[in-house]
Amino acid sequence: MPFEYLEDSVTSDVTFRVWADSLDELFKAAADATTNVMVVALDSVRPTLSVPVSLTAEALDLLLMRFLDELIFRKDADGLLLRAATVTVDRNDHQHRAQAELRGEPVDPTQHELVADVKAVTLYGLRVERTTAGWEAQVTLDV
Repeated sequence: MPFEYLEDSVTSDVTFRVWADSLDELFKAAADATTNVMVVALDSVRPTLSVPVSLTAEALDLLLMRFLDELIFRKDADGLLLRAATVTVDRNDHQHRAQAELRGEPVDPTQHELVADVKAVTLYGLRVERTTAGWEAQVTLDV
């Protein structure tokens, strides 16, 4: 998945930029970037369980924020590390909607080399936009 971490954010934050051909792939890349802030190796998160997710928001950037917040919530509330297996983003009745299947497993420090505890997605610099090459987003996480 294409993503990069940006160095000009505050030390208590991690900012990343993601890009993809479609919104579906953009959301998947953002999920991977978020989970990769928590663990050294994304491949260490095995798809042993599945969590369906359906979210709506009036704007795409807020939908992405809610989507990533769901990953953080599941980590905090259920002790799960998750990746997006499938994501479908569409629009209906003035609402953007994301339906996804998150897959992962319980946090296991013997299996997952943990890096940082992501607390939340911030509104600072949050953006999702169409580009000539597809889609791009920037996200800042509070760690």
